[in-house]
Amino acid sequence: MVAFELREKTWQRGFPTGHGQKPRARTVTARPQERVLDAIVHAKRRMGLPANAAVVSCYEAGREGFWLHRFLQGHGITNQVVDSSSIEGNRRRRRAQSDGLDVRKLLSMLMRYHHGERQGGQVVKIPSMEAEDQRQLHRDLGTLTQARASTTTRIQGLLSSQGRRGTSRTKLPEQLEALRLWDGSPIPPGLRRRVLRVYAHHTFLSEQLAAVEAERRAQLQASPEAQIAKVRQLMQRKGRGSKGAWLVVMAFFRWRACKNRREVGG
Repeated sequence: MVAFELREKTWQRGFPTGHGQKPRARTVTARPQERVLDAIVHAKRRMGLPANAAVVSCYEAGREGFWLHRFLQGHGITNQVVDSSSIEGNRRRRRAQSDGLDVRKLLSMLMRYHHGERQGGQVVKIPSMEAEDQRQLHRDLGTLTQARASTTTRIQGLLSSQGRRGTSRTKLPEQLEALRLWDGSPIPPGLRRRVLRVYAHHTFLSEQLAAVEAERRAQLQASPEAQIAKVRQLMQRKGRGSKGAWLVVMAFFRWRACKNRREVGG
């Protein structure tokens, strides 16, 4: 068994060394695919295991996504991706922030999970490459919407700091020329330039958002895929628009296989 603690620049691998023994942890440069396999081979020799001994591994779900899971699975290693928020800990004590401590915790959870105990951590369901790629469209749409809303809030905050307020985003440059401060003076040049820079970012995000929405509309109108057909079918329900129907199908019905009501609620 092996657990991985993944960081931006370094990874740490943890191996058990025997009953009652402290796990062996080693730190390497991040993303060393071949060195991961070499370390597993070396660990088998060190423990006296045959070369074809089964290997079970795990790591926490995070920014590395699922590529490492697919790499390990492709080399015959049974891997589990763990929801980090589900790993139990002592609530009475402050958790030490240490890679070594984390990899030992993961290794302990993996050993318990492998032997049938399911309370120590929650294993993440892994989507296929196609399903994961299909999620990029609505996630991009959500990211762009949130980013554009932040530029709107920033423009309002900059103008409110001088007691003014813009009424239209499409005519903001013209409004800035006409706006006056409390004493009748025009908007200061530094503030005007800053507002216009934020407005240019807002315009750019609006164009990207329109392009993503156009791509989604095109798929809804012409795509023969079964999942898109489900979106069109769900849109026929009252109170369900294209955005909500797309999100429900792509994030739920496309690749998740819920076994009970608890998983549906989660």
